[in-house]
Amino acid sequence: MAATLFCVAAAAAAIGWALRPRQDRAYPAVLGAVVQLPPPPDRATEKKPGIWFASAAILCVFAIGAVIGWARHPRQYRADPPVTSALDQFRLMPDKIGGTPPDVYFALDKPYESTAYDLSQGKRLYSWFGCPICHGDGRGGTGPSFLDGWWLYGSEMVSVVASIRDGRPHGMPSFANKMTSDQIWQLAGYVRTIGAYSAPYTAPSRNDDKHTRPAENRAPAASHFEEGPAGVRSDRGVRP
Repeated sequence: MAATLFCVAAAAAAIGWALRPRQDRAYPAVLGAVVQLPPPPDRATEKKPGIWFASAAILCVFAIGAVIGWARHPRQYRADPPVTSALDQFRLMPDKIGGTPPDVYFALDKPYESTAYDLSQGKRLYSWFGCPICHGDGRGGTGPSFLDGWWLYGSEMVSVVASIRDGRPHGMPSFANKMTSDQIWQLAGYVRTIGAYSAPYTAPSRNDDKHTRPAENRAPAASHFEEGPAGVRSDRGVRP
């Protein structure tokens, strides 16, 4: 936000400098007498509607950019230790599917599902911790797909966090000792955007490398999903 405001101020200063009044040269003297010519127009008061309109348009663009940047939320590079500790205090159902997020998650307004920075970090973590080895680009491999509408342990945020933190039977390892609580929630939020039926505007854009699915911020329709073990299950898919 501060950088955006600085850019707006710099642009306004540059426009003001460009529109400053200019001093015309004095008329030359001819044979000791000043040549009488009509006075030049006063450029300082001369109306230039085109320039002022362009200046206003530039300022509006910067203002809109600042508003969009604010709406996508500022970056928070590290969660406070009390917050990190509280994120682990969620409760699961007896079958380890679904549950209740911690109170701090609601107090923060569910940032890991809606903040552009956290979702972008989740995308980085998906690659850094080798998730594509089992899940591919989201279509699955040795691990399950996120695009078939079938979430074996539920699509709720708490269920995905529990899967990453504690692991699951049949091959899903635990990352509790490899990632911070903040990172686990970031990764869970990103995984849910892969299998979303409708994408939040804060979801990441496409990868630079080739992918076999649309970008996360385009959220493919259910008709594009590959069928899971019981067909496409729209009732169990992720709906951010």
